[in-house]
Amino acid sequence: MVNVLSIDVEEYFHPSEVQTTVGRSRWSSLPSRVESSTKLLLDLLAAHQVKATFFVLGWIAERYPLLVRDIASQGHEIGCHSFEHQLIYDLTPNEFRSDTLAATKAIEDACGSTPKVYRAPSYSVTEESFWALEILVECGYTHDSSIYPIVHDRYGIPGFYRFAQPIHTPSGPIIEIPPATVRLSPTQVAPVGGGGYLRLLPYRYTAAGIRRINAEDEKPACIYIHPWELDPEQPQLASGVISRLRTYTGLRGMKSKLERLLSDFRFSTLGRVCPSTLIEPSGT
Repeated sequence: MVNVLSIDVEEYFHPSEVQTTVGRSRWSSLPSRVESSTKLLLDLLAAHQVKATFFVLGWIAERYPLLVRDIASQGHEIGCHSFEHQLIYDLTPNEFRSDTLAATKAIEDACGSTPKVYRAPSYSVTEESFWALEILVECGYTHDSSIYPIVHDRYGIPGFYRFAQPIHTPSGPIIEIPPATVRLSPTQVAPVGGGGYLRLLPYRYTAAGIRRINAEDEKPACIYIHPWELDPEQPQLASGVISRLRTYTGLRGMKSKLERLLSDFRFSTLGRVCPSTLIEPSGT
């Protein structure tokens, strides 16, 4: 079974947990670390001959176009992760459209290709912001990976279908690919998608989850990480016990966990694992 590996390309000061203490007005004055952490990630993927989907922040593409070009030149899929990492349900539809178009243009200018796959900051497509999928279709996107089918204090649509499916909007269809979860009971699922769950929990938790999805559900798992999660020396800017726990716990062990994942499982890009043929032709 080939699974999806996705990378959300952002700086260490972009996560929502950090933005509560570090506003956008400070971003340009903070030292950048995204190039070094992303290149480390690229080297790991090259060593294991794995291609991944890189969801790039427009803010990053505008400032570091050579980095985006390098990702694309190595054969990875380029997606969009918004422009400024703002939660979608905090935006109006017009604000979301403007942010998406700005990010799309920045990525196009950086690498010469138009992104067709999207991931919202902090999985912020919820029941409250489900309207965003129609706008993504209008902006030319064919795939989205923004809906987490779990209960969480910031994101999630509990009960949402756990695997890739076409969503039909008034403007046309889009394929939704949720991050990996395992079913615990008829009404409960647990996240194993990567990110903080991979950092905070033992490696065997994520590995067992992927194996269960592949064997019992007979589906690919969608796994995600961030370049800053491979950077244990980053400035720790988040404040509050919970925010610091979520953001910084397990940074030192993340590289070895990722190397084990790349050795133990097969991965490819979102577009290859979940092609557009999942959308039924009109009239069928």
